[in-house]
Amino acid sequence: MFKKICLLFWVLSSLAACHKQEATPQHRDIRFAVAQAPINLDPRYATDAASARVNRLLFRSLVSFDASSKPIADLATWKLISPIHYRFTLGEGGRSFHDGSHLNAKDVMATYESLMGLKDSPLSAEFSDVNQIQVLDDNTLDFYLKEADNAFPAKLIIGILPASQISQGRDFSHHPIGSGPLEFVSWQSTLQFKRMTDGKLITLLEVKDPTVRVLKLIRGEADILQGDLPPELVRYLKRQPNIKVSESNGTNFSYLGFNLQDIALSNIKVRQAVAHAINRQEIIEQALVGQTRSAGAILPPEHWAGNGALEPYTYNPTLAKQLLQEAGVKMPLKLVYKTSTDAQRVRLATIMQAQMAAAGIALEIKSLDWGTFFEDVKQGHFQLYGLTWVGINTPDIYAKAFGSDNAPPKGFNRGRFSDTHLDALLVKEDWQSATNYIHQQLPYVPLWYEGQFAAMRADITGYTLKSDGNWDGLATVIKKSR
Repeated sequence: MFKKICLLFWVLSSLAACHKQEATPQHRDIRFAVAQAPINLDPRYATDAASARVNRLLFRSLVSFDASSKPIADLATWKLISPIHYRFTLGEGGRSFHDGSHLNAKDVMATYESLMGLKDSPLSAEFSDVNQIQVLDDNTLDFYLKEADNAFPAKLIIGILPASQISQGRDFSHHPIGSGPLEFVSWQSTLQFKRMTDGKLITLLEVKDPTVRVLKLIRGEADILQGDLPPELVRYLKRQPNIKVSESNGTNFSYLGFNLQDIALSNIKVRQAVAHAINRQEIIEQALVGQTRSAGAILPPEHWAGNGALEPYTYNPTLAKQLLQEAGVKMPLKLVYKTSTDAQRVRLATIMQAQMAAAGIALEIKSLDWGTFFEDVKQGHFQLYGLTWVGINTPDIYAKAFGSDNAPPKGFNRGRFSDTHLDALLVKEDWQSATNYIHQQLPYVPLWYEGQFAAMRADITGYTLKSDGNWDGLATVIKKSR
């Protein structure tokens, strides 16, 4: 504890000293500092959090969600014609692509038909039940399904692309064209957008080191930062006279993932031992920001499909050792945990490493750059990993993440969990029974819903913080003239 306090004092003293030495630069654009830049701006491929958050601003989709995660109209309203027939009617708003062309029903059809034809997108499997898409006129199109799906409208959240650019093979991943509130400008050393309402430039600055990110905010080299800071730096920012910090409960779900093809981890007693070897409450209190809470499943209890009856696995290293002995593993059990190089993620891994040691688990940490780490996770090259599900609104995430047929690249079953009983529950959409069973079988260890916060300079107004950590506030944020 003494070392921790000394280190914190040194960090904060260094920040203050640097702040005094540097003049505050002035920028006309709004600079948003992030820990991780997007990987892919093509909405048919984007699965990492940063890409998904940016794509919400670059593109419009047919459907969005209300505060209770129920689907509502975005670009289109819909009507159920028959159990396998949905009709979507485009409204007036959001129908101008950034290249000046008009968004119509043919663009919607082209977007979804192209997605369904992709072999390397984990999102394409979502629409395997679509039998046919038929355009009736510029404003109307029909989706015909192979079988009834009451939740189908909630799946139509893919950003709409211009059909003419799809046919020409445009690289949307780095040169996107959408119809959202932000227009893509350039992606070189930084990622820059122009806001459609007022032409304001918005720049995303990737600053991996949290201390440097805080320093840039204090010195005026950044205007806003959100998330991905240890709690002591958040507390420090709250004390700065020219910085405002807003906080809220979060819904983004952090978890520890298992590779179920690993010999040791295929044993449920080993997975139970790992679950009992983590002291979540201690981590939440000592290493995470305010309003973080323990989690039992991907969707929080307040979600319409949430399960508030799930009890977190208690920290019990004695029981963990007993379970490992019953599993017949050689002690200590050696496991490799992969994470990104983000300082906070490494810190959390280090805390878990110390906690697991008391339970007879020797945890080796491998921190990799984000691209390499995420690719290893998708390819199944891991024993354990830590990630966070961001912006999840629909319970079919459980089928995507744990359905036997949904291993990457088809879906998000990165641990290769396979269970026919769970598959049957998912088909019936019995979410309570499904989440109970997932909690028992432990294809992952639920950790927490991390609290949300945003810090900004005093001249910034109009930025709204959301519980899922999205960046939608960039569409409304205002920087006062100086």
